[in-house]
Amino acid sequence: MTIADEVLDALSDGRGVVALESTILAHGLPRPDNRRIGAQIEDAVRACGAVPATVAVLDGVVHVGLEPDALDRLCESDDVLKLSVRDIGVAMALGRTGATTVASTAALAHLAGIRVFATGGLGGVHRGAAQTFDVSADLGVLSRTPVLTVCAGVKSILDVAGTLEYLETLSVPVLGYRTDAFPGFYLTDSGYPVPWRVDTPQEAAAVLLARDRLGADSAGIVLANPLPQDRQVDPVLHDQLVAEGLQALADEGVTGKDVTPRLLELFHERSGGESLRANVELVLANARLAGEVAVAAADVAAGRG
Repeated sequence: MTIADEVLDALSDGRGVVALESTILAHGLPRPDNRRIGAQIEDAVRACGAVPATVAVLDGVVHVGLEPDALDRLCESDDVLKLSVRDIGVAMALGRTGATTVASTAALAHLAGIRVFATGGLGGVHRGAAQTFDVSADLGVLSRTPVLTVCAGVKSILDVAGTLEYLETLSVPVLGYRTDAFPGFYLTDSGYPVPWRVDTPQEAAAVLLARDRLGADSAGIVLANPLPQDRQVDPVLHDQLVAEGLQALADEGVTGKDVTPRLLELFHERSGGESLRANVELVLANARLAGEVAVAAADVAAGRG
């Protein structure tokens, strides 16, 4: 593992650091917007006084914190793999280059000593999982990785109720940030409540630090940060796109880890830019909130707050 000097210095000094996934850059956003938005995500973390640490595997080496040329490569290359936890060791052994998912970013962030992670939306239980057993590795990793993950809930194309039930089974606490409703990625309210609510970054940081005192075997924490209601994708348009997307997946025979990127691609193609706009806004909002939580947690741990 190679940790960027800026990230290593911040960790050594006890300052806030936020891990960022790279799959959103390589596979989640269209070119050339992905590179510009990648810089904006890192800037959103910096604006809070925290240090961003985008995670990826380059030529078989895990990198925590990327230089601009590495970000360019991830955003422009056609041969960047999508790497979950199960894939990291294989990619390292074979010298491959890949972008990290929620699961692999959280796991590698924990190994590097980073406690806060920002993403867009979690993976979860897929529709029809009772027959297919298709459940994202994100959930299992969160159950055994003590990292706080800021997200806009789970992607609304998934089985939200099943995902929340599975998170409860795995003993992963779910917090709503200034909301009593669990967000649905593009939607402010998925239709399901959150069990806990926090209203400040300091409260979220207090939960993180209390979890730390329970020991290294504690589960991670989900901090669900919804889009404002006036910034969500129109629910009628959203439901139409979900129905069209699911039918397209069935027609194309798309399954497994290819489902989410293909559905997001269809959303981007058919929403007239609305889904991309919402996606960018929620990712930036999550990066800002993660930066605030990371700084608050670092200040308390160092006796500064």
